Amino acid sequence: MARLSREEVAKVARLARIALDDAELERFTDQLAQVLEHAADLEALDLAGVAPTAHPHGLVNVVREDEVRVSLERTEVLAQAPDVAEDRFSVPRIIGEAP
Repeated sequence: MARLSREEVAKVARLARIALDDAELERFTDQLAQVLEHAADLEALDLAGVAPTAHPHGLVNVVREDEVRVSLERTEVLAQAPDVAEDRFSVPRIIGEAP
């Protein structure tokens, strides 16, 4: 496989509307070339008979049965909150959100 060129990376950056200075262009050219080389290495592997997986280990959900239990009293929880308004937690407004 031919090595990725600076010009190809610059073209992709332009298409993605990403401004890169010379140092970034040099760094990303090297990094992207390494990624593509690794992908080529993986593509060369003989994976016939290997089942596709999303995770290398078999995962099993560990869940418990739902059970009704006594919970904390609302007044007890709100009493420990740093700020309460109208029987609810009060938090700072997010910047830019309309009131």
